[in-house]
Amino acid sequence: MGQEFRPRHILVTGGAGFIGANFAHWIARNRPDVHVTVIDALTYAGKRENLDGIPEDRLTFVHGDICDAVLVESLFSRAGSRSGVAPIDAIVHFAAESHNDNSILDAAPFLRTNVDGTYVLLEAARRHGIRFHHISTDEVYGDLELGEPRKFTESSPYKPSSPYSASKAASDHLVRAWHRTYGVRATISNCSNNYGPYQHVEKFIPRQITNILAGIRPKLYGQGLAVRDWISVEDHCSAIWLILTRGRIGETYLVGADGEYSNIDVLRMILARMGQPADAFDHVNDRPGGDKRYAIDATKIMTELGWRPRYTDFAEGLDATIAWYAAHRDWWEPDKAATEEKYRLQGH
Repeated sequence: MGQEFRPRHILVTGGAGFIGANFAHWIARNRPDVHVTVIDALTYAGKRENLDGIPEDRLTFVHGDICDAVLVESLFSRAGSRSGVAPIDAIVHFAAESHNDNSILDAAPFLRTNVDGTYVLLEAARRHGIRFHHISTDEVYGDLELGEPRKFTESSPYKPSSPYSASKAASDHLVRAWHRTYGVRATISNCSNNYGPYQHVEKFIPRQITNILAGIRPKLYGQGLAVRDWISVEDHCSAIWLILTRGRIGETYLVGADGEYSNIDVLRMILARMGQPADAFDHVNDRPGGDKRYAIDATKIMTELGWRPRYTDFAEGLDATIAWYAAHRDWWEPDKAATEEKYRLQGH
């Protein structure tokens, strides 16, 4: 670990989406000396109101596409023209198409945003000498067998299963190539499944919660035996900050909180915590090529950077997430009917 990097102005791509918005709020709460510029295309999974509550003098919002190289380039001159705001000195790259089901139906948006968009940002980082941190996923490693002790590590081979995970694997490789060939000061983090506020209702946990709140029977893919490794989005944000400021340039860090649960166990926990019978759900067709199990070995980030997850009680985390969706019906209800109709047409 070298000298600590202290960013003053971070460009957060996809910062109106789930994890990006949570990271922007985390910065606002924990780093009052840091300005954030968010660029977001505001597709169906991103909402400008996700950034409400961040002080106006701490946030610049740009509605735009990371594939627009002219717009991305303009952000660096625009940032320097605002009185009292330091020039952009770091990029934290969240922007991505991320829903597996959507990638199976149409891979083109995933290739465009996740590959072409990452290329545009890396070129900007190269031209301006900007610190670059890339947010990736454990899905690039494929899956593990149920019940085996092995977990993913930073040296696990890439074996993506879906168009989504393949596009993220491609973006990881671009980041490594731009670091090695052009000297871009880059790091990568591959994280397990996040949960928490602002997650779109198409995703597993918010879909189940909002189905129950809306009086719809929850739906479970197949027998629900697939295992995911869950982490609070708040813990993910704290890990990103540590990697950005103290991580070794050129390195990859896996981020997880030992939160392995099968999908059926998660659903039954949600049902119980919302006062529903354990069998109050329907089985639906599994997705093609579904991964069996994800599991993260976070030893490297813990030993090198001293990171530890704070929110290790998954049941407590579910309670907080349920409470957030119950209190923010106006946030998710406009998207709910269309999301469920799309799933119905897919047999899910």
